[in-house]
Amino acid sequence: MSPQDSVTAGSLNAPAPRGGSEREVVAALKRRPRAQVLIVGGGINGVATYRDLTLQGIDVALIEAADYANGASGASSHMIHGGIRYLENGEFRLVKESVQERNRLLRLAPHYVRPLRTSVPIRSVFSGLFNAPMKFLFNYSGKPRERGAAVIEMGLTMYDLYSRAGASAPKHSFTWGRKAVAKEMPELRQDTNFLGTYYDASVHNPERLIMDLVTEGDATGHGRSANYVRAVGHNSEGSVLRDELTGEEFTFAADVVINVTGNWVDGTNEALGASTAYMGGTKGSHIVLDHPELLEATRGREIFFEHEDGRIVLIYPMLGRVLVGTTDLDAGPGDEPVATDEEIQYFFDLIKHVFPTINVTREQIVYTFCGVRPLPKHDAENPGRVSRDYKIEKRTEGGSTYFSLIGGKWTTFRALSEHLANDTLKVLGSPRRLSTEDLPIGGGKDYPEGDAAQQRYLESLRATGMTLGRAMVLLERYGTRASDVAEFIAGGEDQILKTTDELSTRELLWFAQEEQVGHTVDVFVRRTNLAFRGLVTDETITEVSEGLAAALGWDATRTKEESDFAHAVLVERHRMASLGAKL
Repeated sequence: MSPQDSVTAGSLNAPAPRGGSEREVVAALKRRPRAQVLIVGGGINGVATYRDLTLQGIDVALIEAADYANGASGASSHMIHGGIRYLENGEFRLVKESVQERNRLLRLAPHYVRPLRTSVPIRSVFSGLFNAPMKFLFNYSGKPRERGAAVIEMGLTMYDLYSRAGASAPKHSFTWGRKAVAKEMPELRQDTNFLGTYYDASVHNPERLIMDLVTEGDATGHGRSANYVRAVGHNSEGSVLRDELTGEEFTFAADVVINVTGNWVDGTNEALGASTAYMGGTKGSHIVLDHPELLEATRGREIFFEHEDGRIVLIYPMLGRVLVGTTDLDAGPGDEPVATDEEIQYFFDLIKHVFPTINVTREQIVYTFCGVRPLPKHDAENPGRVSRDYKIEKRTEGGSTYFSLIGGKWTTFRALSEHLANDTLKVLGSPRRLSTEDLPIGGGKDYPEGDAAQQRYLESLRATGMTLGRAMVLLERYGTRASDVAEFIAGGEDQILKTTDELSTRELLWFAQEEQVGHTVDVFVRRTNLAFRGLVTDETITEVSEGLAAALGWDATRTKEESDFAHAVLVERHRMASLGAKL
């Protein structure tokens, strides 16, 4: 995350730091303020590198200034994809790696990563036929043109070639003619003459996948992770860290420091004593709609296309809602990532562009989110043309080695973290013990595939005394780690919350004791998807705050502050419709 935490930036102020007993995760760092490796940044690439290095037996500490996945990693388009549009940029290595990692994640993390049928609506045959090769051959950046069937067909054919290794998804298909398109997807605009369809994948709970990686790194016995710990300076002994929940600072030494703070890499380097100008991020916003008519119109698939202004657009079903995105606007590291009114209107316009008979109102928005992509510094007129590939910068100072990660995308996190880990192992002179290529992630291990297998697994959870509905929630939330959570819940008196049947008092205790929850809002945005689906009310916030208070030692004042903070974040930053009406 950033030196200027986006949750606490601007008008949003987290409850003030307090004294008292240290949190266990920070106490573990202070008891032994040294490790072979210190990773700064708890997004997807930071936690994946943490997991990889701990599996090699390396002593690793991971810190995150806010909560895990609080930055761009928790504000993605929820796609695990090969990046078909990167072919036009000539980024063949990135496409090949991306589709390989997509196929791998479908196997290794089936609890969160699932196939996504994707369709591209097309109106013309030859539009864009000149622009595409000009972009590839000469880096042409002229006026964007909507892609025609000829260009889309060539792109999908190439994509199939890259996608076949280890894939079980079918090849792409084409629907020809207005009548055939209207029969397949009747709500599309009437001048849609073709429909290109292929398969990618989506990740419906990215924040929980990140928690799986943190948990696995911790479980090796070689790692110590702590959120709400910020790198704020350096001295002759090492990096100066600050516990954001108590305000206490301490020094931590490491042979290798890995800076994976996304768009805030330069700010983190400055805190650690180096002046860099690597980053030039772009903001991507999304909205989530509770809109049954639009949900039905998608026919269970993602609608993916390049809009007339050159932006990549997606509309697809997610957790019973419709996710719409994304924008691609230049953004600095100090910018507060908030979806603007202009961006929201842009989304409404593009929905009307694709589905002209469907009306969307602001009252149907249940959630908005956005993040700043950690792209390299650039001067591109069209930010969408900036490469999504990554590079690693290295410097040595005072006996320590510093790595800075620039770029990277969600889909390739495993391969990227392997690269970072290998570079680190080389510095440390340590061999790689284990590959993560075929290692299941968290609750993806032994995940029950198919209705019959899932029913048997649900019955095993019910044996602990919970209802079928509760067991289904846990399986969806944790994958096969649900067995550990169910056993924990069964270990004491438990009560389903009054305001939501998707949480209980013992699960809140699990979050507090096992998953480093620091604020009430963490439960809604990152430990569950209740906020994403628009299922949080003021009453839910109050009940969850009170449930966490006993586990975390909050007094009445702190509990009230946590409720107020959660309300402010969800209304001002995420525009929760269920809360906004109560202001």
